[in-house]
Amino acid sequence: MPRPRVHDEVLRQRLLALAGEKLSEKGPEGVSLRALAQEAGTTTRAIYSLFGGREQLLRAVFDEAFARFGAHLAEVAGTGDPREDILRLGRAYRASALDDPHLYAVMFGPTPSGVKPGQRSQQRAADTSEPLRRSVERGMRQGVLRPDDPLRVATALWSVVHGLVSLELGGHLAVELGDPAEFFEASMRAALTGWEAG
Repeated sequence: MPRPRVHDEVLRQRLLALAGEKLSEKGPEGVSLRALAQEAGTTTRAIYSLFGGREQLLRAVFDEAFARFGAHLAEVAGTGDPREDILRLGRAYRASALDDPHLYAVMFGPTPSGVKPGQRSQQRAADTSEPLRRSVERGMRQGVLRPDDPLRVATALWSVVHGLVSLELGGHLAVELGDPAEFFEASMRAALTGWEAG
């Protein structure tokens, strides 16, 4: 009878989640392999077996963050209406951040010194902006968004979404604004209206 696998995908995901939390809360100094292993109920040997070492683990956290973020955006089905697609992408962006706040902080916080995200992370990061840019381009072709540089418009819209999500995660939205989801929706729609044609 074969020996059971101890270093499986469940343990790998647990270690990535814990490392992401430590990285977002305490920076790279807060990521101790010994402490991670203890918290995960495993050994440092398991971490080396799964990742190869501390730097590779931190790179894997970046990979995982952008993979999950990209998966949220990829679930957005096109509707034929570029404005609706842009709003759906914004909602998916917020959902990803709320589902994995520690990974959101890893993606958009300062990169730890000595840790360069791998090629896969860099490509995934670049790919996550593509659905929004394509929707903006489609809106311009259809005449529902005014002619402009699609990258400029996509970046402006992204900055609104990113700013609102960052404020919400940081607990900086005033209670008087009401339900964060409703405020987010109204703000996205107002930003999009500013780019509409006519």
